[in-house]
Amino acid sequence: MTALSVLDLSPIRLGGDAAEAFRNTRDLAIHAERWGYRRYWLAEHHNMTGIASAATSLVISHVAAATSTIRVGAGGIMLPNHSPLVIAEQFGTLASLYPGRIDLGLGRAPGSDQETARALRRGPVDTADTFPQDVVELQSYFRPARPGQRVRAVPGAGLDVPLWLLGSSLFGAQLAAQLGLPFAFASHFAPAYMDAALQLYRSRFQPSAQLQRPHVMLGLNVFAADTDREAARLFTSLQQQFVNLIRGMPGQLNPPVDDMDSIWSPAERAHVERSLSCAVIGSPGTVRRGLHEFADRTGADELMITAQIYDHEARLRSFEIVSELIPARD
Repeated sequence: MTALSVLDLSPIRLGGDAAEAFRNTRDLAIHAERWGYRRYWLAEHHNMTGIASAATSLVISHVAAATSTIRVGAGGIMLPNHSPLVIAEQFGTLASLYPGRIDLGLGRAPGSDQETARALRRGPVDTADTFPQDVVELQSYFRPARPGQRVRAVPGAGLDVPLWLLGSSLFGAQLAAQLGLPFAFASHFAPAYMDAALQLYRSRFQPSAQLQRPHVMLGLNVFAADTDREAARLFTSLQQQFVNLIRGMPGQLNPPVDDMDSIWSPAERAHVERSLSCAVIGSPGTVRRGLHEFADRTGADELMITAQIYDHEARLRSFEIVSELIPARD
């Protein structure tokens, strides 16, 4: 089976708070390590009342401190919000605290709305245009410092922090291929360009010091439960979250419902179903078939499993079911 990893948005559920979300994140990470998942990534979002991982590097440290072998990282850091030097220092610090375990995935989007982006940067909001140069600058800070180099990342210089590029369009695929970096595609919420992005990345990949062959990780929503019906019910929390985004009213993660037709309009339903078409939902047997079919169709080197499930115990059970596909380690 393709390698499996976890993407956690540290969801803040309705009636809960960030402290609860962080406790649940820590607990899921401990279980994920025990179950054999390869990576545990967290994502940067801002001004989102349902997502607690805005200070992403801090939450990464929270997870890494509670675990000992699983790789922990960002999926991703939205580089336009930060100076490359600050990110090099933050992840150099993480790599010094947790050597050999830290990944740094980089995104080009702000992870927020335009007004929030302005508040984050206190400057122009078009810095995504400099994303390729910022990635190259960030790479330079992780190389061993040169004699006479005036600006260094301390810690950071000379440390092994693998960079990944994230994308939901063709831009990230092309840049990842050009720089010879592993590529993670956001098929779990933006699947429209997935096939074209994979073809572009693989066909144009140029080997680098970090990576000799293309390496693809795909995001995938997986909602597993003991029955197909219960898994479909759990999935309605994510469907409601997307309806709220469409309406411009993002909020906390809602509990599941029995009937989505009382919540969404036909147009909203069509939009949500397009956005979440990369999803595997069902009982253990259904999930097993769906994961194998998706991995075989895409040829992904890794799948990054995500599940916005309201109840923490149900979320743990979902990831446990998926983990049964991970080959046993010696």
